[in-house]
Amino acid sequence: MTAIAPAPLFDHLRRLTNSRGTFEHACFAEPRPEHGFCTDDMARVLVVTTREPDPERTLNGLAGTALRFLDEAQALTGPCRNRMDSVGRWLDEPDVLDAWGRCLWALGTAAAQSGVAHVRRSAVMQFDRGAQARSVWPRAMAFAALGAAELLTVQPDNRAARLLIIDYSAGVAMPNGDLAWPWPEPRLTYANAVLPEAMIAAGVTLEDASLQQRGLDLLGWLLDNELTNGRFSVTPVGGSGPGDPRPAFDQQPIEVSSLADACARAATVDKGVVWLDGIRAAAAWFQGDNDAGQLMWDPETGAGFDGLHADGVNRNQGAESTLAVLSTLQQAQRFSIVSQ
Repeated sequence: MTAIAPAPLFDHLRRLTNSRGTFEHACFAEPRPEHGFCTDDMARVLVVTTREPDPERTLNGLAGTALRFLDEAQALTGPCRNRMDSVGRWLDEPDVLDAWGRCLWALGTAAAQSGVAHVRRSAVMQFDRGAQARSVWPRAMAFAALGAAELLTVQPDNRAARLLIIDYSAGVAMPNGDLAWPWPEPRLTYANAVLPEAMIAAGVTLEDASLQQRGLDLLGWLLDNELTNGRFSVTPVGGSGPGDPRPAFDQQPIEVSSLADACARAATVDKGVVWLDGIRAAAAWFQGDNDAGQLMWDPETGAGFDGLHADGVNRNQGAESTLAVLSTLQQAQRFSIVSQ
């Protein structure tokens, strides 16, 4: 008998979180407070908790913790700090790197999807603050554009979000004309699928069919590159370029969850079965359909394992990997993906 992919479990995420935030690292299942917190993870916490259907009270509490953390991370002019130590001291200065973009992604998602009125209102105010800034980094702008697209679904007249997504679209790299390597960078690096996902989202928001199709085409190419016989063999932590051998390691859960998110967005605007196949392959990767044939999560607690190696699994259960499996299973549930 077939079954829907497993539901996300938030037990381990709760264990990693205290009143200040979600600890970035763990030794196996045990949180490591000495490594502190980061905005990147707290943005992901806000995303998964606010887009969870019918969240229980504790998830709303986690969302509130994440929203407060992101508020403290932001400068009044928009840039974000990323790293906080275990006692609440910021360790860096505000900037417009990926943490800024992920912060806006999360705030836009919360504004559009949270069932808590206070969270929605606060998220809009914080988004407007962050959207004063711009970044030269493609992934940072892509994440920010995803947040703007989310916010515009519920506030189509939000000026800050619209200006941001217009500026993002103006900076998207034009097609390079290379059919063998159409990727806008010489190598795949990290969170790769966010680049085509943002193109799709911006194309839909701005009613720019050309930009939307460019995103779909680029995501289709990326899926072809990352899939081997229907199984994800994703870009390793060191990146990959034309002709690099596969499989390659270490593979990171964030690559898989980014692909699931991008395929989910593509599936809302295009009926191609390839997008559902991508979500299915992402969920299956965590369940052992990967290059090592190993489970990449703990189905008892919902924890994600930190990395897939050639000789096995890094069984530390940090925030990024846990949030990656939660996000992926949410998308599988959303599209009623059948477990393999």
